[in-house]
Amino acid sequence: MLYILLMPRIKIIHLSKAFMNYKVLDDINLETADGELVVVLGPSGCGKSTLLRLIAGLEEPDAGEIWIGTRRIDNLPPQKRNVALVFQNYALYPHMSVEQNLAFPLKVAGTNRGEIKERVLGTATLIGLSDRLKARPLELSGGQRQRVALGRAIIRQPDLYLWDEPLSNLDADLRNKMRRELVDLQRNLGTTTIHVTHDQTEALTMADRLVVIDSGKIRQIGTVDEVYNYPADLFVASFLGTPKINLLSGWVSNHVIKPFDLSIVSIPPEYKLREVTIGIRPEDILAGDDGLFSGEVTAVEYLGSKCIVTFKYMDSNLILLADPGLYAIGDKIGFSIRTSRAHIFSRETGACFTGMTN
Repeated sequence: MLYILLMPRIKIIHLSKAFMNYKVLDDINLETADGELVVVLGPSGCGKSTLLRLIAGLEEPDAGEIWIGTRRIDNLPPQKRNVALVFQNYALYPHMSVEQNLAFPLKVAGTNRGEIKERVLGTATLIGLSDRLKARPLELSGGQRQRVALGRAIIRQPDLYLWDEPLSNLDADLRNKMRRELVDLQRNLGTTTIHVTHDQTEALTMADRLVVIDSGKIRQIGTVDEVYNYPADLFVASFLGTPKINLLSGWVSNHVIKPFDLSIVSIPPEYKLREVTIGIRPEDILAGDDGLFSGEVTAVEYLGSKCIVTFKYMDSNLILLADPGLYAIGDKIGFSIRTSRAHIFSRETGACFTGMTN
Protein backbone atom coordinates (compact mmCIF):
# COMPACT_ATOMS: atom_id res chain seq x y z
CA MET A 1 0.00 0.00 0.00
CA LEU A 2 1.48 3.34 -1.07
CA TYR A 3 0.00 5.62 1.62
CA ILE A 4 -0.07 4.75 5.30
CA LEU A 5 -2.65 6.64 7.32
CA LEU A 6 -0.71 8.31 10.11
CA MET A 7 -3.02 10.05 12.51
CA PRO A 8 -1.28 10.84 15.80
CA ARG A 9 -2.71 13.72 17.73
CA ILE A 10 -0.70 16.76 18.69
CA LYS A 11 -0.68 18.14 22.21
CA ILE A 12 0.69 21.56 23.12
CA ILE A 13 1.18 22.37 26.80
CA HIS A 14 1.79 25.90 28.20
CA LEU A 15 3.69 27.02 25.10
CA SER A 16 5.13 30.56 25.14
CA LYS A 17 7.43 32.54 22.86
CA ALA A 18 8.74 36.10 22.97
CA PHE A 19 10.86 38.17 20.58
CA MET A 20 12.72 41.17 22.03
CA ASN A 21 10.56 41.15 25.17
CA TYR A 22 7.37 41.07 23.07
CA LYS A 23 5.29 38.00 23.90
CA VAL A 24 4.15 36.54 20.58
CA LEU A 25 2.54 33.45 22.14
CA ASP A 26 1.36 33.37 25.74
CA ASP A 27 0.61 30.06 27.49
CA ILE A 28 -0.89 28.19 24.52
CA ASN A 29 -2.66 24.90 25.30
CA LEU A 30 -4.11 22.83 22.47
CA GLU A 31 -4.85 19.16 21.79
CA THR A 32 -6.15 17.75 18.52
CA ALA A 33 -8.04 14.55 17.80
CA ASP A 34 -6.54 11.89 15.55
CA GLY A 35 -6.77 12.87 11.88
CA GLU A 36 -8.42 16.21 12.68
CA LEU A 37 -8.19 19.33 10.51
CA VAL A 38 -7.71 22.19 12.98
CA VAL A 39 -7.79 25.74 11.64
CA VAL A 40 -6.04 28.46 13.64
CA LEU A 41 -7.70 31.78 12.83
CA GLY A 42 -6.66 35.28 13.80
CA PRO A 43 -5.55 38.67 12.52
CA SER A 44 -2.10 39.36 11.09
CA GLY A 45 0.58 39.41 13.78
CA CYS A 46 -1.41 37.41 16.34
CA GLY A 47 1.13 34.54 16.53
CA LYS A 48 -0.38 31.99 14.11
CA SER A 49 2.69 31.43 11.96
CA THR A 50 4.98 31.47 15.00
CA LEU A 51 2.93 28.59 16.42
CA LEU A 52 3.58 26.54 13.26
CA ARG A 53 7.27 27.41 13.28
CA LEU A 54 7.56 26.25 16.88
CA ILE A 55 5.89 22.94 16.03
CA ALA A 56 8.12 22.51 12.96
CA GLY A 57 11.26 23.32 14.95
CA LEU A 58 12.14 26.52 13.06
CA GLU A 59 11.89 28.45 16.33
CA GLU A 60 12.59 27.39 19.90
CA PRO A 61 9.94 27.93 22.60
CA ASP A 62 10.71 29.89 25.73
CA ALA A 63 8.49 27.56 27.73
CA GLY A 64 6.13 24.64 27.23
CA GLU A 65 6.00 21.22 25.58
CA ILE A 66 4.96 19.89 22.16
CA TRP A 67 3.92 16.26 21.74
CA ILE A 68 3.00 14.27 18.63
CA GLY A 69 1.42 11.04 19.76
CA THR A 70 3.69 9.66 22.47
CA ARG A 71 6.78 11.59 21.28
CA ARG A 72 7.83 14.87 22.82
CA ILE A 73 9.29 16.83 19.89
CA ASP A 74 10.11 20.34 21.17
CA ASN A 75 13.59 19.11 22.12
CA LEU A 76 14.22 17.50 18.71
CA PRO A 77 15.83 19.09 15.62
CA PRO A 78 13.40 19.81 12.73
CA GLN A 79 14.49 16.81 10.64
CA LYS A 80 13.64 14.44 13.50
CA ARG A 81 10.08 15.68 14.04
CA ASN A 82 8.48 14.13 10.93
CA VAL A 83 6.21 17.09 10.23
CA ALA A 84 5.60 18.74 6.85
CA LEU A 85 5.24 22.51 6.59
CA VAL A 86 3.56 23.98 3.49
CA PHE A 87 4.17 27.70 2.94
CA GLN A 88 2.04 30.29 1.16
CA ASN A 89 4.79 31.02 -1.40
CA TYR A 90 5.03 27.39 -2.67
CA ALA A 91 8.85 27.21 -2.13
CA LEU A 92 9.38 25.14 -5.29
CA TYR A 93 12.68 24.77 -7.12
CA PRO A 94 12.11 26.66 -10.40
CA HIS A 95 14.76 24.75 -12.38
CA MET A 96 13.24 21.37 -11.47
CA SER A 97 10.27 19.65 -13.07
CA VAL A 98 7.20 18.62 -11.10
CA GLU A 99 8.65 15.11 -10.95
CA GLN A 100 11.98 16.37 -9.62
CA ASN A 101 10.35 18.68 -7.07
CA LEU A 102 8.26 15.81 -5.73
CA ALA A 103 11.21 13.43 -5.64
CA PHE A 104 13.61 15.83 -3.93
CA PRO A 105 12.63 15.13 -0.26
CA LEU A 106 12.95 11.38 -0.88
CA LYS A 107 16.35 11.73 -2.53
CA VAL A 108 17.60 13.75 0.43
CA ALA A 109 16.30 11.00 2.73
CA GLY A 110 18.21 8.36 0.74
CA THR A 111 15.13 6.51 -0.53
CA ASN A 112 15.87 3.95 -3.24
CA ARG A 113 15.12 4.83 -6.86
CA GLY A 114 12.31 2.32 -7.35
CA GLU A 115 10.38 3.54 -4.33
CA ILE A 116 10.90 7.16 -5.36
CA LYS A 117 9.41 6.49 -8.79
CA GLU A 118 6.40 4.69 -7.30
CA ARG A 119 5.70 7.36 -4.69
CA VAL A 120 6.15 10.25 -7.13
CA LEU A 121 3.60 8.74 -9.51
CA GLY A 122 1.19 7.97 -6.66
CA THR A 123 1.49 11.48 -5.24
CA ALA A 124 1.13 13.14 -8.65
CA THR A 125 -2.04 11.12 -9.24
CA LEU A 126 -3.38 12.10 -5.83
CA ILE A 127 -2.88 15.82 -6.51
CA GLY A 128 -4.16 15.58 -10.09
CA LEU A 129 -0.88 16.35 -11.87
CA SER A 130 0.20 12.98 -13.25
CA ASP A 131 0.08 14.48 -16.76
CA ARG A 132 2.35 17.42 -15.84
CA LEU A 133 5.33 15.60 -14.36
CA LYS A 134 7.77 17.06 -16.88
CA ALA A 135 6.51 20.65 -16.51
CA ARG A 136 8.45 23.25 -14.55
CA PRO A 137 6.83 25.58 -11.99
CA LEU A 138 6.69 28.58 -14.37
CA GLU A 139 4.64 26.47 -16.78
CA LEU A 140 1.99 25.77 -14.12
CA SER A 141 -0.94 27.82 -12.84
CA GLY A 142 -0.95 29.12 -9.26
CA GLY A 143 -3.26 26.31 -8.19
CA GLN A 144 -1.08 23.68 -9.82
CA ARG A 145 2.03 25.07 -8.14
CA GLN A 146 0.30 24.92 -4.79
CA ARG A 147 -0.62 21.30 -5.48
CA VAL A 148 3.03 20.51 -6.15
CA ALA A 149 3.97 22.14 -2.83
CA LEU A 150 1.34 20.02 -1.11
CA GLY A 151 2.52 16.95 -2.98
CA ARG A 152 6.08 17.48 -1.80
CA ALA A 153 4.74 17.43 1.77
CA ILE A 154 2.47 14.42 1.15
CA ILE A 155 5.20 12.29 -0.39
CA ARG A 156 7.15 12.33 2.89
CA GLN A 157 4.25 10.62 4.70
CA PRO A 158 4.63 12.82 7.82
CA ASP A 159 2.91 12.43 11.17
CA LEU A 160 1.55 15.97 10.95
CA TYR A 161 0.82 18.57 8.26
CA LEU A 162 1.31 22.27 8.97
CA TRP A 163 -0.30 24.60 6.41
CA ASP A 164 0.79 28.25 6.63
CA GLU A 165 -1.86 30.21 4.67
CA PRO A 166 -1.32 28.04 1.56
CA LEU A 167 -4.16 29.70 -0.40
CA SER A 168 -3.41 33.37 0.24
CA ASN A 169 -1.54 33.90 -3.07
CA LEU A 170 -4.40 32.56 -5.21
CA ASP A 171 -7.17 34.61 -6.80
CA ALA A 172 -10.68 34.42 -5.30
CA ASP A 173 -12.15 31.83 -7.71
CA LEU A 174 -9.17 29.52 -7.48
CA ARG A 175 -9.04 29.92 -3.70
CA ASN A 176 -12.66 28.77 -3.44
CA LYS A 177 -11.92 25.71 -5.57
CA MET A 178 -8.73 24.85 -3.70
CA ARG A 179 -10.45 25.04 -0.31
CA ARG A 180 -12.65 22.11 -1.21
CA GLU A 181 -9.74 20.22 -2.76
CA LEU A 182 -7.62 20.69 0.37
CA VAL A 183 -10.39 19.40 2.63
CA ASP A 184 -10.97 16.36 0.40
CA LEU A 185 -7.24 15.68 0.23
CA GLN A 186 -6.86 15.87 4.00
CA ARG A 187 -9.83 13.54 4.51
CA ASN A 188 -8.35 11.01 2.07
CA LEU A 189 -4.95 11.12 3.75
CA GLY A 190 -6.41 11.02 7.27
CA THR A 191 -3.37 12.84 8.65
CA THR A 192 -3.71 15.34 11.49
CA THR A 193 -3.39 18.86 10.06
CA ILE A 194 -3.02 22.35 11.52
CA HIS A 195 -3.91 25.08 9.05
CA VAL A 196 -3.41 28.77 9.89
CA THR A 197 -5.23 31.61 8.15
CA HIS A 198 -6.55 35.12 8.65
CA ASP A 199 -9.41 34.41 6.22
CA GLN A 200 -12.59 33.62 8.15
CA THR A 201 -14.38 32.15 5.11
CA GLU A 202 -11.51 29.72 4.69
CA ALA A 203 -11.65 28.85 8.38
CA LEU A 204 -15.42 28.39 8.56
CA THR A 205 -15.60 26.19 5.45
CA MET A 206 -12.60 23.96 6.20
CA ALA A 207 -12.26 23.37 9.93
CA ASP A 208 -13.21 20.29 11.90
CA ARG A 209 -12.36 22.48 14.86
CA LEU A 210 -11.52 26.16 15.05
CA VAL A 211 -8.93 27.89 17.25
CA VAL A 212 -9.36 31.67 17.45
CA ILE A 213 -6.21 33.46 18.55
CA ASP A 214 -5.48 37.13 19.22
CA SER A 215 -2.41 38.88 20.61
CA GLY A 216 -0.74 35.56 21.34
CA LYS A 217 -3.61 34.12 23.37
CA ILE A 218 -6.23 31.54 22.44
CA ARG A 219 -9.63 33.18 22.78
CA GLN A 220 -11.79 30.14 21.95
CA ILE A 221 -11.58 26.55 20.70
CA GLY A 222 -14.59 24.71 19.32
CA THR A 223 -16.46 23.53 16.28
CA VAL A 224 -17.40 26.14 13.70
CA ASP A 225 -20.98 26.10 15.01
CA GLU A 226 -19.87 26.57 18.61
CA VAL A 227 -17.50 29.43 17.88
CA TYR A 228 -19.85 31.28 15.53
CA ASN A 229 -23.07 30.87 17.50
CA TYR A 230 -21.64 30.84 21.02
CA PRO A 231 -18.66 33.23 20.99
CA ALA A 232 -16.60 33.33 24.16
CA ASP A 233 -16.05 37.06 24.02
CA LEU A 234 -16.45 40.26 22.06
CA PHE A 235 -13.31 39.70 19.98
CA VAL A 236 -14.47 36.30 18.73
CA ALA A 237 -17.95 37.59 17.94
CA SER A 238 -16.56 40.59 16.08
CA PHE A 239 -13.88 38.70 14.15
CA LEU A 240 -16.25 36.06 12.76
CA GLY A 241 -19.13 36.81 10.45
CA THR A 242 -19.77 38.59 7.14
CA PRO A 243 -21.34 41.11 7.44
CA LYS A 244 -19.97 41.74 10.92
CA ILE A 245 -22.08 41.43 14.05
CA ASN A 246 -24.07 44.48 15.14
CA LEU A 247 -22.81 45.95 18.41
CA LEU A 248 -24.68 48.56 20.43
CA SER A 249 -24.79 49.83 23.98
CA GLY A 250 -27.36 48.43 26.41
CA TRP A 251 -28.01 48.11 30.10
CA VAL A 252 -29.60 45.68 32.53
CA SER A 253 -32.78 46.60 34.38
CA ASN A 254 -34.88 44.06 36.34
CA HIS A 255 -33.63 41.04 34.38
CA VAL A 256 -34.30 42.80 31.08
CA ILE A 257 -31.70 44.07 28.63
CA LYS A 258 -32.56 47.53 27.34
CA PRO A 259 -33.25 48.99 24.82
CA PHE A 260 -34.75 45.85 23.22
CA ASP A 261 -36.35 44.44 26.40
CA LEU A 262 -34.51 41.14 26.02
CA SER A 263 -35.64 38.85 28.83
CA ILE A 264 -32.88 37.05 30.74
CA VAL A 265 -33.10 33.56 32.24
CA SER A 266 -30.32 34.17 34.76
CA ILE A 267 -27.65 36.80 35.14
CA PRO A 268 -24.42 36.95 37.13
CA PRO A 269 -24.56 39.46 40.00
CA GLU A 270 -21.88 41.65 38.43
CA TYR A 271 -24.17 42.39 35.45
CA LYS A 272 -27.05 43.81 37.47
CA LEU A 273 -27.76 47.46 36.72
CA ARG A 274 -24.59 47.57 34.64
CA GLU A 275 -23.98 48.77 31.11
CA VAL A 276 -23.39 45.99 28.61
CA THR A 277 -22.70 45.56 24.91
CA ILE A 278 -25.40 43.82 22.88
CA GLY A 279 -24.34 41.74 19.88
CA ILE A 280 -26.87 40.79 17.18
CA ARG A 281 -25.83 39.18 13.92
CA PRO A 282 -27.39 40.68 10.75
CA GLU A 283 -29.22 37.44 9.95
CA ASP A 284 -30.93 37.61 13.34
CA ILE A 285 -32.58 40.97 12.66
CA LEU A 286 -35.89 40.30 10.89
CA ALA A 287 -37.33 43.10 8.75
CA GLY A 288 -41.10 43.47 8.37
CA ASP A 289 -44.02 45.86 8.80
CA ASP A 290 -45.04 44.00 11.96
CA GLY A 291 -41.65 44.57 13.58
CA LEU A 292 -41.49 45.62 17.21
CA PHE A 293 -38.97 48.37 16.47
CA SER A 294 -38.33 50.77 13.61
CA GLY A 295 -35.47 52.72 12.05
CA GLU A 296 -34.53 54.68 8.95
CA VAL A 297 -32.54 53.19 6.06
CA THR A 298 -29.24 54.99 5.48
CA ALA A 299 -27.51 52.68 2.96
CA VAL A 300 -28.21 49.67 0.74
CA GLU A 301 -25.48 47.43 -0.68
CA TYR A 302 -26.43 44.81 -3.29
CA LEU A 303 -24.82 41.36 -3.12
CA GLY A 304 -26.84 39.61 -5.82
CA SER A 305 -29.41 37.41 -4.12
CA LYS A 306 -29.29 39.52 -0.95
CA CYS A 307 -28.51 43.08 0.02
CA ILE A 308 -27.04 44.64 3.15
CA VAL A 309 -29.37 47.26 4.58
CA THR A 310 -27.91 49.79 7.02
CA PHE A 311 -30.40 51.67 9.15
CA LYS A 312 -30.41 54.08 12.07
CA TYR A 313 -31.96 52.94 15.34
CA MET A 314 -31.72 55.36 18.24
CA ASP A 315 -28.01 56.35 18.28
CA SER A 316 -26.75 53.19 16.56
CA ASN A 317 -26.23 52.12 12.96
CA LEU A 318 -27.40 48.52 12.47
CA ILE A 319 -27.31 46.23 9.46
CA LEU A 320 -29.54 43.37 8.32
CA LEU A 321 -29.84 41.15 5.27
CA ALA A 322 -32.87 41.56 3.00
CA ASP A 323 -34.08 40.65 -0.49
CA PRO A 324 -33.06 43.15 -3.18
CA GLY A 325 -35.45 45.95 -4.07
CA LEU A 326 -37.33 46.04 -0.78
CA TYR A 327 -35.68 49.11 0.72
CA ALA A 328 -34.18 52.41 -0.42
CA ILE A 329 -32.32 55.13 1.43
CA GLY A 330 -34.71 57.15 3.56
CA ASP A 331 -37.31 54.37 3.96
CA LYS A 332 -38.73 53.54 7.36
CA ILE A 333 -38.01 49.94 8.29
CA GLY A 334 -39.70 47.79 10.89
CA PHE A 335 -37.70 45.00 12.51
CA SER A 336 -37.65 42.41 15.26
CA ILE A 337 -34.84 40.39 16.83
CA ARG A 338 -34.28 36.67 17.30
CA THR A 339 -33.88 37.14 21.03
CA SER A 340 -32.45 33.69 21.74
CA ARG A 341 -29.56 34.37 19.36
CA ALA A 342 -28.54 37.75 20.78
CA HIS A 343 -25.34 37.99 22.82
CA ILE A 344 -24.55 40.12 25.85
CA PHE A 345 -20.95 41.15 26.55
CA SER A 346 -19.41 42.62 29.65
CA ARG A 347 -18.40 46.21 28.99
CA GLU A 348 -15.34 45.77 31.22
CA THR A 349 -13.93 42.39 30.13
CA GLY A 350 -15.65 41.62 26.82
CA ALA A 351 -16.71 38.20 28.14
CA CYS A 352 -19.95 36.88 26.69
CA PHE A 353 -23.02 36.12 28.75
CA THR A 354 -25.92 34.52 26.86
CA GLY A 355 -28.98 33.68 28.87
CA MET A 356 -31.91 35.17 27.00
CA THR A 357 -35.32 33.59 26.46
CA ASN A 358 -37.21 33.53 23.19
